[in-house]
Amino acid sequence: MASSFPFRARAAAVLFASAAVFAMAPAFAKTLATVDGLDITDDDVKIALDDIGPTLPEQLQGPQRDAYALDYLIDMKLAAKKFIADKMAATPEIVHKTEYYKDKVLMETVLGGVAKTASTEAAMRKTYDDAAKAQKPEEEIHARHILVATEDEAKDVLKRLKAGEDFAVVATQVSKDPGSQGGDLGWFTKDRMVPEFADAAFKLQKGQISEPVKSQFGWHVIKLEDKRTKEFPPYDQVKDQIANYVAQKAQTELVMTLRNAAKITRAEPEVAPDALQGLTPAGK
Repeated sequence: MASSFPFRARAAAVLFASAAVFAMAPAFAKTLATVDGLDITDDDVKIALDDIGPTLPEQLQGPQRDAYALDYLIDMKLAAKKFIADKMAATPEIVHKTEYYKDKVLMETVLGGVAKTASTEAAMRKTYDDAAKAQKPEEEIHARHILVATEDEAKDVLKRLKAGEDFAVVATQVSKDPGSQGGDLGWFTKDRMVPEFADAAFKLQKGQISEPVKSQFGWHVIKLEDKRTKEFPPYDQVKDQIANYVAQKAQTELVMTLRNAAKITRAEPEVAPDALQGLTPAGK
């Protein structure tokens, strides 16, 4: 079965070369296979899936996904054994890659520990409470619209609505906006829409229908369904986002502390911070 899966020689060489550092499996690990006396455990499978998981097809899930990882590890062990049997030399490239991946694993271990320590319930609650207090009251509306190509078409739509036809039905029949069922746009704040549309929509009263409004997308007829003050999302709804934020903040602070304490020299000038926007030193 193993031969039916693609073999990744780079990963095999790298893991073989760093085996001396990470060879000790936890005593409680479950052995899933043995290759010429070398155990492959469920912990090994977890590590492999962390590495190759993002490259696997989405439909490969559950036991099949684990089986793929196990076959991958079997191929890795066999290739590493062949490396030794053939007395292949550890080239500079292999040495450099080994050092890179060893440092990467150690960095992820350090940053993972910092993230776990920082992401306490108390820290996350405080972050949530601070963010909730900082949010200013903001109005949002629930609206529908009908989008057509010309002003004359918009006027015809308005006539039909004033004659008593249902807004959602007319929207389904004539609107050019495929993304809204019956013209329903849901709840949104003013900054979510183009200015012409937003200005007209937020001036309406509940149940009121606008005159034709022109935007870059065409002509709109808008109906206001309701208004409210935007509520801050409940803690449980954003808990995962808060955990990520708290963890990343702690990781970034540690990295900056380590950088400030180290003597770092660069052969080339440092890239301007704005060019790295959205990235973190650890690639998290």
